Order: sequence, then C-alpha cells, then structure tokens
Amino acid sequence: MSGQGGYQYYRPNFFRGFSLFPPVIKWLFISNIAAWLLMDILLAPFRIGGFPLGGSFGILGYYLSLWPLGENFWPWQLFTYMFLHGGFLHLLFNMLALWMFGMELENSWGSKKFLVYYLLCGLGAGIANLIVAPLIGLSAPTVGASGAVFGILIAFGMLFPQRPIYIYFLLPIPAKYFTAGYIGLELFYGVAGTADGVAHFVHLGGAAVGFVYMLGEMNLLPIRSWWNRITGDLRNPFSRPDQYVWKDGKKVDVHEAKYYDIGARDSRDEDVGTVNQEIVDAILDKIGRGQTLTEKEKKILIEASKKIH
Repeated sequence: MSGQGGYQYYRPNFFRGFSLFPPVIKWLFISNIAAWLLMDILLAPFRIGGFPLGGSFGILGYYLSLWPLGENFWPWQLFTYMFLHGGFLHLLFNMLALWMFGMELENSWGSKKFLVYYLLCGLGAGIANLIVAPLIGLSAPTVGASGAVFGILIAFGMLFPQRPIYIYFLLPIPAKYFTAGYIGLELFYGVAGTADGVAHFVHLGGAAVGFVYMLGEMNLLPIRSWWNRITGDLRNPFSRPDQYVWKDGKKVDVHEAKYYDIGARDSRDEDVGTVNQEIVDAILDKIGRGQTLTEKEKKILIEASKKIH
C-alpha cells in the first residue's frame, strides 16, 4: 500500500500463519531457533567430563563457534557460527531484523539468490573477524547471524532508499539514512574498542561484502567483467582477452566476421549473373513503380538479400 510522501510499504498479516514467510527466511528462522533450543535448552543440563555439552561456551559451542585463527579454529566454523546465538535476546533481534528487511528482498530476488547473498555476507563477516580479531587482541569465539543480517540491511537500504523505517515504531526515517546511521555507529564502536561484548567488525564485514555485491548488482562496479577476466585468465593464461568472451559460464571463441561482396559472381546460380548495387537499385525502382519482376530479377533480390545478411 502507499503511504504519505509517496513511500511504498506493506503491513504483513500476522493472522494468516507462518506459511506467508518466504521459504529461505522461514527455514533460517527454523534452523536458528532450533539451534538455540538444542544448544541452550535441551543440551545445557548435560555435562561430559565436567564441561557442559550445550551453551555458547559448552563443548559443542567450542567447536561450532568462530574462533580467531589458531589451534581452536576449524574451517567449518565460518558457516556454523551464523546459526548460534549468545542468548534469547541476541536471537530475537537478529531474527526480527531478518524478517523486517529480508522478506521483501527474497520476494524481489527469489529464494536462491537471496540465500546465496545471505551466506556470502555471513562468510564475509566471518573472514573479516579472522583478519581483525588478531589486530585488536580478541581471542574469544564469535557467534550470531548479525554479519549476514547487516548485509541484508545494506541491500534493503540501497534497493529501497526511500522506504520509511520506524524508529521505536513511531519516528519514520528513510531507509538510506537509517542504514548509513547504523553503519556509522558500528564503525564508531568498532574503532573506539568498546568492551560491550559485540563483534562490531563482524557486522561491518557483512555490510562491506553486501555493499560491494550491491554495487555490482546495480552496475556501479564491473564486478562481473572482473570475475570473467580472472576466471578466463586462470583457465587459459596464454590467451588474449580479445580472443574469446564468456557466455553462460562457458568460453566462446571469437572469430573474424565473414562478409560477402555483393559484386561477386555467385557460383551457385549461373542464371543470376553478376550482381552489383546498381542492378539491385534498378530492381527496387521497378518495384516502386508497381511493375512486375521477372524470375531472374526475383532471384537477384533473393541472393543479394542472403549476401547482405
């Protein structure tokens, strides 16, 4: 529906059930909530060797949370950390933001593209954490979907810059200003090094990956051509860039275009004889005067058309 000031927005119907959620967001909700229930509720009471099995700092959390590079780091943690949370409120706010900003993105992009983007932002946020954590002396594990959610926030702000976001459900502010302000606060807190237990550079990493992706999506950066050039050089490092192009993920060789000389003699039909532009013009003038063409003249036009095309 339309709002004041020309804004476009919609209000979801809460009474028609969970099935209204797009597929990827629905399963992200289910997987994140299930992981929290399993880790923090069902397995939390159990212990192995005196250590809790569940919980963010339990045995499973030790292997599934994202640790800085070192003996505690394992590659799968770049994926699993996105589905763990440090408590119910952490989970609630991430899922609320995913619902608020992600539903329209998935409806606009389609589920496959949305899922790829979500995971790409989450992985980028994790990699940013691996790079930054040693620089700021961080040795604690990181959990949460916040990096991926910040990528969703960036995409929403760039695609729907004038969409109103209601601060505290009362004060409307355009999405582009809301996004810029939020990122600015994250950057400030990250640089200031606040001891609030929040991985601000993870958020900024997800936002940065989303921003670069969206620049390519909006044709503001030639990311696709860069990628094609890189992959082309990797597959055939001795070929020149102008010798081939990439189409649908496959290399297509480029050849010199063939051409016909309209004045050349056609060896396929001796009755046509020598065809040149003067003869073709004369036939066209005859057509313009409404005169009937001979069979030979018709053949000349047909052969000239083939050679031109």
